[in-house]
Amino acid sequence: MKVLTYIHGSGTQVGCLKADGTQVVPINELGCAAQDMVEFLKSLTLIKQAELAKAVESMDGIPIEDVRIAAPIPYPLQDIICLGINYYAHAEEAARFHDEAFGGERPQPIYFSKRVNRALGNGEKIDGHFDIVDSLDYEVELAVVIGRDAKNVSEEDAFSYVFGYTILNDMSARNLQTAHKQWYFGKGLDDFTPIGPWIVTRDEFENPPALPIRSYVNGELRQESNTALMINGVAKVISQLSQGMTLKTGTIIAMGTPAGVGMGFTPPKFLQEGDVIQCEIEGIGTLVNQVKSTDTNEEGTLC
Repeated sequence: MKVLTYIHGSGTQVGCLKADGTQVVPINELGCAAQDMVEFLKSLTLIKQAELAKAVESMDGIPIEDVRIAAPIPYPLQDIICLGINYYAHAEEAARFHDEAFGGERPQPIYFSKRVNRALGNGEKIDGHFDIVDSLDYEVELAVVIGRDAKNVSEEDAFSYVFGYTILNDMSARNLQTAHKQWYFGKGLDDFTPIGPWIVTRDEFENPPALPIRSYVNGELRQESNTALMINGVAKVISQLSQGMTLKTGTIIAMGTPAGVGMGFTPPKFLQEGDVIQCEIEGIGTLVNQVKSTDTNEEGTLC
């Protein structure tokens, strides 16, 4: 089942996408009073989720072309938890670009926090902050959405805490990321977290998910890998983090990016004004965003 946050008329709502992808059924028509995605997740049990999926198919919804899709969780309650250097080939290209910042042995996963004032949805345009950024980069990532509070979770039980998966583009300012010797500022600027287009529930996949993952810039294939090639998998990460912190319902964990980011090319292929970034994970969907043109300070969406 695909669950999304969307804008229809003057309001933002949560809905379920019908299996054929043509209509969105608002959750309030399914007997759920939740006002946002996190409230919706808190209201679910596995039994209710199965019943909900059946009910969606029996109802009429809003045509998908009549809604504007927002990020599934536009305002995360806490910063997003991210993994750095979590594919071997990306570790190699990152070290070539800046060995001091990205090189070295990594016996444990690298965790960092990504600040998100508001996550961008599919079609929204990205502020490149070119007044302070000279090396704007993209990173397609599998993002895990936690469906219930997780504390002291074993690896064997970890997937029972996953509600589903979505796509995250971990936009990065490489000059800020390397200059400050840590990644919070360089990855936390406004507009640097496109997410979407929706969350696909975990029952649609094997555990762990082994999904082809790709990114394109202006139609050129840049990244191509599979989530099975992550160094540290979903279960290990959830279990390890939950030993020392509570992963609250709605927590988003971005699982790192494969090789092919802009800094990995010689010379680097950093993003420019007007560039279109397309992130794909098979079984989830496609997330498309364009870098704004600063001379016009343009707003709006691609679709």
